[in-house]
Amino acid sequence: MKKIVVISGGLGSPSSTRVLSDDIVARLRDSLAAKGEELEVTVAELRELAHPIVDAMLTGFPTGELARITDAVAAADGLVVVSPTFSASMSGLFKSFFDILEMDTLKGKHVLMAATGGTERHSLMLEFAMRPLFSYLGALPVRTAIFAATSDFGGPGTGSLDRRVRAGAGELAEALVGSQPTSQDDDFVEFSTLLGR
Repeated sequence: MKKIVVISGGLGSPSSTRVLSDDIVARLRDSLAAKGEELEVTVAELRELAHPIVDAMLTGFPTGELARITDAVAAADGLVVVSPTFSASMSGLFKSFFDILEMDTLKGKHVLMAATGGTERHSLMLEFAMRPLFSYLGALPVRTAIFAATSDFGGPGTGSLDRRVRAGAGELAEALVGSQPTSQDDDFVEFSTLLGR
């Protein structure tokens, strides 16, 4: 059984991020089933957690449902993260959620990144805003990041979006099945080994 947490949305209409995250989870479930694995999913709609996130930023610790979600993130094998594009980056609420996590919560966790936006022109946000965030947090983003523009939902880009979702979900499934739990000492290298390089 592989456990993932879906972190989805921001302020504003959650419909496109929800549709994209649901599609990714369905494809991930299929990919894992083909490898003989089941999937347990916890979904966090950030719009519903906006006040608790701000409270946690002020007090220094999450409570209630937000605490349950942060505990689920800590226990998860991987994450699917989906943000709307806002001002050429991820939404502020999305970033604030990751700001309240304890240091090293995401260390060694595989992450599939996705975003929605009005046009394809915003797609590089995944590479210049989101990927550096997760790399800094010690997560392991899979190669394929998924951007869905308005035209990808029932429009001419539907087939292309489906291919990207399949690719990203397949990469995350492969990473989850092939990964072993990490310990805090996994990055330790003996000094004598360093000298020999």
